[in-house]
Amino acid sequence: MPHTTRPAATDRFDDDDYPAYTMGRAAEMIGTTAAFLRTLGEAHLITPLRSEGGHRRYSRGQLRTAARARELVDQGTPVEAACRIIVLEDQLDDALRLNEELRRSAGAPPDEGP
Repeated sequence: MPHTTRPAATDRFDDDDYPAYTMGRAAEMIGTTAAFLRTLGEAHLITPLRSEGGHRRYSRGQLRTAARARELVDQGTPVEAACRIIVLEDQLDDALRLNEELRRSAGAPPDEGP
């Protein structure tokens, strides 16, 4: 059987997608409640991984998304609308990144923006 190497524990801490945080710790870190995190999951904005025991685990990337949702909700935006805004922001970022990659590959000068 070939020997496989496991990533060092410190490598996991640098991974934005590594589900390192329990629901309670995640809620505490972004200053919200477990119920708010569950609501974001029900809205399909974030999908926490589950531990072997079935407990939700969140990554740093998911916590940033949840914190952004919380900012919008704190400003009076309904949760459903906040989730949609974040999805649209992510799609716009992806499209802008793709456009820039296509410009570079075509040899066009970078977009100066507004």
